[in-house]
Amino acid sequence: MTSEEVIKEFKESGGLLFGHFIYTSGRHGNEFLQAARILQYPDRVAKLCKAMADQFRDANIDLVAGPATGGIIIAYETARQLGCRGVFLEKDDEGGMELRRGFHLKPGTRVLVVEDIITTGGTVKKAIEHLRERGAEVVGLSVLIDRSAGKANFDCPFMPLASMTLESWPAEDCGLCESGEPLVEPDDIVI
Repeated sequence: MTSEEVIKEFKESGGLLFGHFIYTSGRHGNEFLQAARILQYPDRVAKLCKAMADQFRDANIDLVAGPATGGIIIAYETARQLGCRGVFLEKDDEGGMELRRGFHLKPGTRVLVVEDIITTGGTVKKAIEHLRERGAEVVGLSVLIDRSAGKANFDCPFMPLASMTLESWPAEDCGLCESGEPLVEPDDIVI
């Protein structure tokens, strides 16, 4: 799939929203990516995850792992496409990521890490660190959309299906606020 085709899937499923938003950073912007909206459509997920799997089809992947919650469905479907196991990692008590729920990992397991959207890459880096501490060989990382503007770097092959820069600005410099455009909660937008 091309980057344009991935973004089109997000638009058609309501996963790319337009309005006046406050990002987690506190900055304002007029676009918002909500991957959960695309993940409700199994046919779209299968198509996207097949593209992720195809990037690593010849890498002898034993396990696909994704951080909760965005990576759970993606890990499952990408693993199905590759014919291997799929697991997810959860936040630990210290702010890291860890395998729980009896998911086992033998040393030397070849792991593909997957995620929905990366902004800073912090969560994925914590997941990769945990997997390596457990003896995994992290073969690569694939994401649906990299919105880090090239700032997220990883020490393994990184293959996003699409890249997208969402323009943002400090609240005090927000032209949307200045023009009286009301802030929108992404969950309140019905498509």
